[in-house]
Amino acid sequence: MKIAVDAMGGDHGGPPVVEGAVQALNESGVEVILVGEEDQLRKELERLHCRDPRVTIHHASQTVGMHESPTQVARKKRDSSIWVATNLVKTGEAQAVVSAGNTGATMVSAFFLLGVIAGVERPAIAATLPTLQGTAIMLDVGATVDCSAQQLYQFGIMGHEYAKHLLGTTNPRVGLLSIGEEATKGNEMTKEAFRLLKDSSLNFIGNLEGRDVYSGTADVVVCDGFLGNVSLKISEGLAEAMKKMLMSEVVNSSLGRLSLVLLTGPLMRLKRRTDYAEFGGAPLLGVNGISMICHGRSSAKAIKNAISRAEALAHGRLIDLIQRDIADNLTQSASSRPQMA
Repeated sequence: MKIAVDAMGGDHGGPPVVEGAVQALNESGVEVILVGEEDQLRKELERLHCRDPRVTIHHASQTVGMHESPTQVARKKRDSSIWVATNLVKTGEAQAVVSAGNTGATMVSAFFLLGVIAGVERPAIAATLPTLQGTAIMLDVGATVDCSAQQLYQFGIMGHEYAKHLLGTTNPRVGLLSIGEEATKGNEMTKEAFRLLKDSSLNFIGNLEGRDVYSGTADVVVCDGFLGNVSLKISEGLAEAMKKMLMSEVVNSSLGRLSLVLLTGPLMRLKRRTDYAEFGGAPLLGVNGISMICHGRSSAKAIKNAISRAEALAHGRLIDLIQRDIADNLTQSASSRPQMA
């Protein structure tokens, strides 16, 4: 199993990416293709004393900045590390691609080079969220900002299959994020998506309000990319603010400082549950290949976990299973429509 890694992406460039790739080699049987500026990557491997034959370098002369327009990748940067790494998946030289670089560029590369699965109109980024009952999947969190009801329905199908792989749940509960639990709540798009999901073979539990996302009520939370991205960023900001407020209360109180020893264990466990590095990355579902999108600030640990998850999804043939589910539900939808006389 070979994983192509965009080794030039991310806020911190090559060092954490290369280190994470080396860690992945040490923990699994995966092979890694580092894509980027060859001399720089070779120096990083030497710094880490890595001479493992399972890691190779594929030179790419260009990089894509975090603030560059994604459309420039297809037009002017076809020798960029993300485009070249994604093309390795297209040609079969790698079974998955992992990138912590420009998210838009990653999506554009996957869309143009890999294409979408038959029956899927638009891709979706599936983020992993900690909940009171364990873990949930939210999609979309940024790939498709303006969605149709049909696309939300497809997100539900893709999320269902991904949750089965990630959570080990035979029949994941799928919920639709809206402004109220009732079927009549929401805009026209969500009300139509509610009907489509309800009539499908999915384990659809109805609408979810924002407060339900982290309760564990649903295993899969379906929403458009605009709402999902805003919700995710608010959640990240709230978690960071709560951590700082908690530490401020602890260090500014003599009783708090005394209790810190007792609190260290629970606080560390909570940190692990909410740390994005534990999840590694989020797959771009709906494209015809495994493409993992990582946080720009990804540490070596996050890259390592993203590579491991990409390997698992490729081994589990996630793309084939999503294709099967999409085809089955399209057939079901067609048979349920009234026939013209």
